Amino acid sequence: MNEYTIHARAPGKIVMVGFGAIGQGVLPLILRHLDVKPSDITIVTADDRGVDEAREYGIRFIRQALTRGNYREILTPLLAPGTFMVNLSVDVSSIALVELCQEFQTLYIDTCIEPWAGGYTDPALSFSERSNYAIREHALALRKKYPQGSTAIFANGANPGMVSHLLKQALLNLHRDIYGDLATPSSREEWAALARKLGIKMIHVAERDTQITDKPKQMNEFVNTWSVDGFVGEGCQPAELGWGTHEKQLPADGATHAFGCGAAIYLKRPGATVRVRTWTPDYGPFHGFLITHNEAISISDYLTVRDGDKVLYRPTCHYAYHPCDSAVVSLHEFNGRNFTLQPKQRVLREEIIDGMDELGVLLAGHAKGAYWYGSQLTAKEAKALAPYNSATSLQVTSAVLAGMVWAIENPRAGIVEAEDMDFARTLDVQKPYLGKLVGAYTDWTPLQQRNTLFAESIDSSDPWQFSNVLVN
Repeated sequence: MNEYTIHARAPGKIVMVGFGAIGQGVLPLILRHLDVKPSDITIVTADDRGVDEAREYGIRFIRQALTRGNYREILTPLLAPGTFMVNLSVDVSSIALVELCQEFQTLYIDTCIEPWAGGYTDPALSFSERSNYAIREHALALRKKYPQGSTAIFANGANPGMVSHLLKQALLNLHRDIYGDLATPSSREEWAALARKLGIKMIHVAERDTQITDKPKQMNEFVNTWSVDGFVGEGCQPAELGWGTHEKQLPADGATHAFGCGAAIYLKRPGATVRVRTWTPDYGPFHGFLITHNEAISISDYLTVRDGDKVLYRPTCHYAYHPCDSAVVSLHEFNGRNFTLQPKQRVLREEIIDGMDELGVLLAGHAKGAYWYGSQLTAKEAKALAPYNSATSLQVTSAVLAGMVWAIENPRAGIVEAEDMDFARTLDVQKPYLGKLVGAYTDWTPLQQRNTLFAESIDSSDPWQFSNVLVN
């Protein structure tokens, strides 16, 4: 019989909002590692996905889609001081739920800052207004409204989330290898100064998913190793990236925001149509999709060095994602359908027979070139480690668990992002579920992937210009 570490005692009941692939995957981890009874957990979700699992574990299951008009009526009877809301839904406003949780002194965590349905693609809003940048600005504005409120963690899954914790460890590793050991920074300003000292120009959240299935994708079907709804939603948003001080010029279709922290730009096309050059240790160089993600903005913002209103240093940061091959084919079909979702969707789990999800941070521009640090988790390892998970989902669900533990241990932290949390504590909780944690140096640069047959422009003076990374 396995003996699992109990990391924390749940201070009250747990309300899970949404029960798709990530909700189904995190439930066994919650029951393993938190001191909580199944009878103290309630699931509120829009459909019957996962109902058999809930029945297996003896969890109360409420099928009810949450809307602007009913969410307070549905959720209020379930909330009390000490309750923990785990929001893993789509099309439900994270900001609305956080405000409700603050009213009831309820803990909160999500993996993505979600708007109400249609918020990502609302034609009445400009690209800037419906960007992740704008949604994040609205979310963080709650800090002023609830300066000492119950802990509410925005965007702590694998990415966003875990990758920000990996980044801090990677920065320490780099300093050790270049200059020697360093005391762990204790403030945002110290972390930013460290990144500047190391000369980090660009950070890729570089992910290559090689998982394969024995049940191939069918025509008019979208297949993925995690939420189809979540991937399609973020893929339809304009591509976004944190914008570094070393960059010489905006992309041809790039634009800045007229409000907020100023740490990011956006491209005037969906991320599902934008490709970038990147690298991971096992797979090597590849083209990934520049899918908009919160961490691209929050990392660049967190590592900004300022002198008053003047920005002295900031790295470029963006997601570079190659999903499993079945998802890539699905995405091409989706694009060809003029961004109309296929009538059938399938999240791969039990039918995965091999492969790996390789997810980490690639730090580039420093004295040693480029350095990747992250998780290499195989499908076979994931199946052995936890039920109801793929390699992709387990990287996310273990991060949710780690965030819950941190929130329980820090119940009055107010509104926080992953960068505000104790990276060592969260990684300690996650490590049993991450496969191999690998650090690897490389002499790869995006210039090595430029194809002279297509007469692509190259800035050979600085390989880490975004213009060299972008696939034209």
